[in-house]
Amino acid sequence: MDALNLSPRLDLVATFVPKNARLVDIGSDHAYLPANLLLKKTIAFAVAGEVAPGPLKNVQQEIDKAHLQDQLVARLGDGFTAIKPEDKIDTVVIAGMGGRLITDILTAGHSDNQKYQRLILQPNTDVLAVRAWLQANGYALIDEQMILDDHHYYEVLVAEPGTTHFTDDELHFGPFNMDRQAPVWREKWQNELERIQRILVKLQASKQSKSRAYEAYANQSRQIQEALQHASK
Repeated sequence: MDALNLSPRLDLVATFVPKNARLVDIGSDHAYLPANLLLKKTIAFAVAGEVAPGPLKNVQQEIDKAHLQDQLVARLGDGFTAIKPEDKIDTVVIAGMGGRLITDILTAGHSDNQKYQRLILQPNTDVLAVRAWLQANGYALIDEQMILDDHHYYEVLVAEPGTTHFTDDELHFGPFNMDRQAPVWREKWQNELERIQRILVKLQASKQSKSRAYEAYANQSRQIQEALQHASK
């Protein structure tokens, strides 16, 4: 992967970046995403933020290689501290981190009630926590998509200022996902359902069918089955 050839995961993230955006990519990983968008003349300006000097050096090398010094800034900072008011950032990308870390970064970056025109978030884990943060902090989910990349399922959430009221199922599985029932999303949750059902069989075999663990897994199994059946209701 490089700035000219993004991974399927980052390519999906890129599709949600608005034309002429002023972008911050937090935890930029070589700045491949903003460099790609600038080389395609899709966005106007970008900051690639990194929390450590080593990754920041990699970002600067990519900027120099692509001759983007006037449009892409490498900046050391923890989360939103990498940006300055004069950057006039309107679009935020946080991709490739755990969902809990993403919510921590978002919370720190919104301490002054700042709102951005668009958040594009790709948590590797704990997607539910990210949806819950959006709901609690004045952002409406406007889209979400899942992709399979290198044997891993990744979900991209897109939000803009507004109001969201998720049901419990929507927090877990995503309202757009349940409505669309995309094959990759169904595959992911069908695989998870089969994994849980194997655990239930083992618990039954060990005479633990009345245990709290069995009850918890049984509830998860029912919830996944209901989500997979959502489109037919």
